[in-house]
Amino acid sequence: MKEGIHPKYKEAVITCACGTSYKTCSTRGSFSVDVCSACHPYFTGKQRILDTAGRVERFRKKYEKKAAKA
Repeated sequence: MKEGIHPKYKEAVITCACGTSYKTCSTRGSFSVDVCSACHPYFTGKQRILDTAGRVERFRKKYEKKAAKA
């Protein structure tokens, strides 16, 4: 391999919004993420709905009406 063309691979800390931190290596450095394996519903088995501007409620109302008509 050629010398001097590869990026530096340094130690990094990945921090999740839930507070969990992982120590790893990265060319990017340390950064934060919104969801990790400790809080993701697929891995935990718990569903967490984040309602942004009433979208979940509008979705439920929309499909309740269709189910009632049928």
